[in-house]
Amino acid sequence: MSTIFAPAPHIPRLPDEEVRRLYPRYRWRIMESTFLGYAAFYLVRNNLSVVAKDMEVALNYSHSDIGSLLAVSAISYGVGKFVMGAVSDRSNPRTFMGFALLATALINFLFGSVGSFNVHLFLWTLNGFIQGMGWPPCGRSMGHWYSERERGLTFSIWNTSHNLGGGVTGYLAGWAMQHWGGWEYAFFVPGVLAAIGGVYLLLRLRDTPQSVGLPPIEEYNNDYPQSGAGQEDLERELGTRELLFDYVLKNKYVWLLAFANFFAYITRYSMLDWGPMYLRDMKEATVVSGGLGVLVLNFGGIPSTILFGWFSDLIGGRRGMVCVLCFIPILVAFTAMIFTPAGFLWLDMALLAAIGLFIYPVINLIVIIALDLTGKKAIGTAAGLIGLFGYLGRTVQAKGFGWMLDYFGELWGPEQAWALIIVTIIACTLAATVLMAFTWKLKPKA
Repeated sequence: MSTIFAPAPHIPRLPDEEVRRLYPRYRWRIMESTFLGYAAFYLVRNNLSVVAKDMEVALNYSHSDIGSLLAVSAISYGVGKFVMGAVSDRSNPRTFMGFALLATALINFLFGSVGSFNVHLFLWTLNGFIQGMGWPPCGRSMGHWYSERERGLTFSIWNTSHNLGGGVTGYLAGWAMQHWGGWEYAFFVPGVLAAIGGVYLLLRLRDTPQSVGLPPIEEYNNDYPQSGAGQEDLERELGTRELLFDYVLKNKYVWLLAFANFFAYITRYSMLDWGPMYLRDMKEATVVSGGLGVLVLNFGGIPSTILFGWFSDLIGGRRGMVCVLCFIPILVAFTAMIFTPAGFLWLDMALLAAIGLFIYPVINLIVIIALDLTGKKAIGTAAGLIGLFGYLGRTVQAKGFGWMLDYFGELWGPEQAWALIIVTIIACTLAATVLMAFTWKLKPKA
């Protein structure tokens, strides 16, 4: 496997004229392929929540069963992102990412073909782990093709692939289920598109600039890190121990970001995982309009992710400050959601859009802060650890909220159970705000 995924070797430098002609084209090619490729990963990761209620009816699953499926996916994704993040820092993104997308497409076909809870639990655990191979090679690619002063804007533009993929998934899964009349089509149709995406990555994506005869991005942009590291040191591939311990585990801010991400992911995924069911249980939504809520939540974050990323560059990389300010309207939106009556679905959609508008810049900037503090050779590992904690948070909310719906729904009724869940989300959002406040004055150092 190490041979299949080995980094592409450096080739002799092209003439200066060719460098000037090809560099912009390759930069666009990397942005385009990682953007579309990562969006495709979402098609076969977030589709379950849209048809969860229909699976409960068809397969006699409980809320806790659905929570277990969401939980094992989240924890296995977090573990996969951390473990495979360290591997990706020493791999070729083209084969690494392309293989992963083809594998997760196959798992979705298998998932839709069976009706056993234990088999579903195994397949969705495996799917989560392989999904963890999606982000790290993107971070490696973007770190090698875009320099420090561009990070806020370019990473933010790229990060909207989350919103595109997640938003399209919400509508696509609901449409496929309604059009063909079975929950399994919410896995078959996205699986076909993901398989096409995997082939596309194998054909389109490339490794480092040096692997295609171009100079490192720092030289091309004349943009070297403020740490003053020389070019030879910047391009040196790190050993596993040095990568893991010196650059990641001994960095106190990586741990701070990891714990903040734990709570931020509860905020983010609460409505992505449970939003469609919440809208159908409490706000008179259909399967399609429930899926539309996921689309609204995701698409709400597209303009703001780009804008706030650019703004964080403009203010000298004070990305932690931007995160703290973003949490304030999120708290307001979740509080308002408790009091909106059924029958006013447009109002709930507006609140979901507001949550997406401000939570996605936070998720994006947390990773950029990690890149600022660790560098392009360690970003896969750092992001993997931070992502692991994020998906631990998602695991807690997935299993915890499923249990709360079953237990408190029977004890007090569904309305009070959902209200308690939203209060819990508000508390987690406050915790993330407090933790990110410690990064208020941080600026890039890598």
